[in-house]
Amino acid sequence: MLTFDQLMKMTFYGQFVAGEDHLAIRPLIQKNQAFGVGSVLDYSVEEDISQEEAEQKEMDSCVSAAEKESIGEDHREKKYKAHKQFSDRRGGVTGARTYFYADEAKCDQHMETFIKCIKASGGSSMDGFSAIKMTALGRPQFLLQFSEVLVKWRQFFSFLASQQGGDGTEALEQRLELKQLQFLTTLGAKGDLTIDMLDWNSLIDDRTKISDLLVVPNVELGELEPLLKAFTEEEEKQMKRMLQRMDVLVKHAIENGVRLMVDAEQTYFQPAISRLTLEMQRLYNKDKPVIFTTYQCYLQEAYDNVTMDVELSRREGWHFAAKLVRGAYMYQERERAKDIGYEDPINPDYESTNIMYHRCLDYVLDEIALTRNANVMVASHNEDTVKHTLRRMNEVGLSARENKVYFGQLLGMCDQISFPLGQAGFPVYKYVPYGPVSEVMPYLSRRAQENRGFMKGALKERELLWKELKRRLASGELLHRPVL
Repeated sequence: MLTFDQLMKMTFYGQFVAGEDHLAIRPLIQKNQAFGVGSVLDYSVEEDISQEEAEQKEMDSCVSAAEKESIGEDHREKKYKAHKQFSDRRGGVTGARTYFYADEAKCDQHMETFIKCIKASGGSSMDGFSAIKMTALGRPQFLLQFSEVLVKWRQFFSFLASQQGGDGTEALEQRLELKQLQFLTTLGAKGDLTIDMLDWNSLIDDRTKISDLLVVPNVELGELEPLLKAFTEEEEKQMKRMLQRMDVLVKHAIENGVRLMVDAEQTYFQPAISRLTLEMQRLYNKDKPVIFTTYQCYLQEAYDNVTMDVELSRREGWHFAAKLVRGAYMYQERERAKDIGYEDPINPDYESTNIMYHRCLDYVLDEIALTRNANVMVASHNEDTVKHTLRRMNEVGLSARENKVYFGQLLGMCDQISFPLGQAGFPVYKYVPYGPVSEVMPYLSRRAQENRGFMKGALKERELLWKELKRRLASGELLHRPVL
C-alpha cells in the first residue's frame, strides 16, 4: 500500500518540488542543466500555523518593547485590533512563502538553512542562484520601522522640491539648524529624493547604533525627531543581527560562486528591504553581479524605483542586478489599503501591470545595451513577455552569450518556455523548491491555488504534447532518438 509521502512524490510533490534535500535534488538539477536550464534553489519549508497563531506572532514581533510599555496593555490590544498590519500576512498570497518571527535562535536556524541552500546551489550547478527573504532573518519590526523612516524622508524631500521648484537645498537650510544639517550630511541626504544611509560595513559594525538612523524630519518644528521612543539594548542587538546574518549569506554566496536573489515582500516592508539590498549591491556588486534585488511591477512606483537605482549604479560604478516580477501580494495589498484608508499602491488592472513590466524591462535592456553593466532576470510565465524580451534584445544588439539577460520560471510550470530557451542558448533558470514532503505542504497548497490561474497555459502544453505525439506516430518515430 502506498504511503502518503510516496503518493505525493508520484503526483503533486513530484511535479513542483525537486526533492527532500540537497542530495536528492542533484539529479534533477543536473538533468535540467543538460538541456541548458539552470536553477534558483529555494528551501521551501514553511511553518504550518493557524490564522490566529499567525496574527499573534505578528503582534508580538512588530511592536517594540519600548512601545509596549508606552501604550499600556489595554491600549495595545485596541491598537492590535485596529491595525491591519497585524493580520495574517499569508492572506490572499499564493506565490510567496511567509516567515513569522519566533526568536533569534529561529532566525539563526533560517540563516543556516539558507547557507545549506547556497552550498547546494554551488555544488550542483554552474552560475546558480539562491533565493532568500529578509523577514526570515530578523524581527519584522525593524523592517517596518525602517521603511516608515525612508518613506517619510522621501515625502520630506518631495515637499521641499515642490516648495522651491528645485532640489530643496535652500529650504532645508532655512528650516534646519547647522547641527541637524551636519547629521543629514552624515546620512548622505540628497535633494534628488534619495537618502544614502551609512555604508554596509558601518551598518553591520557593532559600534553603530541603528536606532539613531530612525529619525524623521518635522517640517513644522524644523528639526529631526525619533520615529519612536528609544530602543532597548536587546532590540538594538536584534536589528544588528539581522544585517549581520545577511552579510554572512553574501560572503557564503561569493565563496560558493552563487548569486543571491533577495525576494520582494509586502509594501510596508519593501522600502527597507530594497534599501538594505542596495547597500549590499554597492559593496559586493563592484566587480560582478552577486546581489540581485526584486521589483514587483504591479506597483505604481515600480518604474521610478528601477530608474532611480539604475541611475545610482551608473553614477557609482557598480553592477545593477535585478529580477522583474509582476508581484505576489496584489489582493492582500489592495485589501489592506482599503481597510486602513490609504491610496492603493497597485496598478489598476492586469494590462496596466503588463505595461509597467515591459516599461521597466525596456529601460533595463537599454541600460545593458548602453553600458553592459546591468543584469536582469525576466521572471515571467507570460509568453508575450518572453517574446517581447527576445525581440527587444535583438533590436538593441544583445546576444544570449553575453549572459546579461536571464529568464526564470517555476519548476513544473511553463516547460514549453524554459527548455526551448535553454536549448537555444539563452540563460534560463527554474525556480527549484525542495524540502521534506510534510513540511512543504503550505507551498504545494499555494501552487494548487495558483495553478487555477494557469489552466490556459496547461492546456497549451497539452496541445503541444498531443501535436508532437501525432507527428511522431505519422512519421513512425514514436520514441525520440537523440542526435549523436
